Order: sequence, then C-alpha cells, then structure tokens
Amino acid sequence: MNVPKVVPGETRLGWIGTGVMGRSMAGHLMDAGFAMTVYSRTRSKAEALLERGAAWADSPADVARQSDIVFAIVGFPQDVREVFLGERGALKGSREGMVLVDMTTSEPSLAIEIYEAAKSQGVFAVDAPVSGGDVGAKEARLSIMIGGDREVVEALQPCWEAMGKTIVYQGGPGAGQHTKMVNQTLIATNMIGVCEALLYGYRAGLDLETVMQSVASGAAGSWSLSNLGPRIIANNFDPGFFVEHFIKDMGIALKEAHRMNLSLPGLALAHELYTALKAQGHGRDGTHALQLALARLSGIDWTSR
Repeated sequence: MNVPKVVPGETRLGWIGTGVMGRSMAGHLMDAGFAMTVYSRTRSKAEALLERGAAWADSPADVARQSDIVFAIVGFPQDVREVFLGERGALKGSREGMVLVDMTTSEPSLAIEIYEAAKSQGVFAVDAPVSGGDVGAKEARLSIMIGGDREVVEALQPCWEAMGKTIVYQGGPGAGQHTKMVNQTLIATNMIGVCEALLYGYRAGLDLETVMQSVASGAAGSWSLSNLGPRIIANNFDPGFFVEHFIKDMGIALKEAHRMNLSLPGLALAHELYTALKAQGHGRDGTHALQLALARLSGIDWTSR
C-alpha cells in the first residue's frame, strides 16, 4: 500500500466525535486548511463546525466515503468499536490507502484489532490518544502519543502539528494506548496529592491562592496543580475531562496491569476514590472534582467553605 501524502487544501479529513475536546481539535484542522466532514451522535454538538463550513455525514461510514483520513475521539471502547468496526462504522466506508486514526483513550488490544481489520482491507490504522484536556485541545498544545506504522504516522505530521505540541511516535499498533495508560497512572495518584494538599491548607487556615504562589513552581509543582488547583479553589468543577471517562481509563490500565502481572496499589486506590465520586453524582464533572469526595471524608463541605 502506498502511504498517502497529506496536503492542506487537497487531503479531505473526516471527524467523528465533537465533544469537549473533539470540537476544538477538528476546528484546528480546519484552520490549517483541511476540508472537513463530521459526524456526532448529537448533531447539535457539531453545529459550530458546520457553521464554519464542515460537511455533515449521517454515519461514520459516510464520513469515510467522503474523506481520505478519518479521525475519531469518542467516549468508551465500545464506542470506538462501533464507530470503526460496526455495521455503519468507518471501515465499512473506507477504500484502499485511507487512514483511520483513533484519538480516544481506549484498549491497546482494540487498537491492534482495528489495525489488523483495516490492514486486511488495504487501509492504514493509527492509535493516537492525547493528553492536555479541554485547555490543551482549545490551545492546540496537546500531547499526542502515537502507535502504528511509522511511515504513516510521519505522513500525518501536518495534522498532528495542527492539534498538538508534543508529538511522539511510540511504536507499533497499541503503543500509543499503552503510553496513555502510563500517563493516566501518573495523573491518578498526583490528583489525590493535589486535592489532599489543598484540604490540608484549608483546614490549617491558610489562604489557598497565596499557598499556590509558593508551591506551584517548586518541586511539588505539576500540571494538575497549576491548571486544576485554581479551579478547585474557585469551586469550578466543569469538565476538562469527565470523571466517568477517567474511571474507564484507570480500569483499562488496571486490566492491562493484571495481564502483565503487575501490582499497582496507588492506581487501584485512585480508581476506588473516583468510583465513589461518581456514585455521589459527579460522573460528568471534571476529574478535579475528586476534591469533593475527599473533603466529604473529613466532614468538609468544600463548595460552602
């Protein structure tokens, strides 16, 4: 198979999934000069892109029929399976030489399955999950972790550069998803530390914004502290990344860890805490809403403090 040449203004792109992150990511590709066809289960979420000139398709298969490269970022592995391998999935509408790119955080084994199914039809497939949340998507500075055939990944460089700042090829099919599991494991326990530290500062009677001036830029600093800490202090728990999706990610990582005979107790603890947070009605809040569950353990009503 010949690797496609990607040229703004010539290469036709398709996009499946126009939620919190996908809408911004597709918009950046349009800004870079690519023609765009979109599909979303809820059409209203795609209206901003349609108003800018994107074409609408009635199914993932129809997106593929009108595109040379199809990107998707959806919610759960079952959604990934449906939009790529389902009866109306993108692979049904694909032709030889096309590229399918899954940017959802999903199962490494599913990435390999999609790769093999696509290859059998003369189609390329790439797994390219991202990190950076809604802010990274809006500002086109996502970290993109990529698995698949290196020459295909390199050919898509104009697309990666339109959406992200840290673009790293990790290896063959599934390698991008495995790297994202590393990323989510790092975030999971770090978020516990951020929330507990702010609880400590509050109970000690400190001004949390002043505390942030001392700790955010030192050895204790992290992306989560600098970007989500201020949201926690301001009681802004709007989602940059949904709690329910983070629980899904941690579940995938724990499943893979079990398969590899790894014990990851910190990740398991974070998974349990986030499951409790979802049970309290915060599944569609941002991941930093963990503060609410941890505060409750100490009898603190965080939002009324």
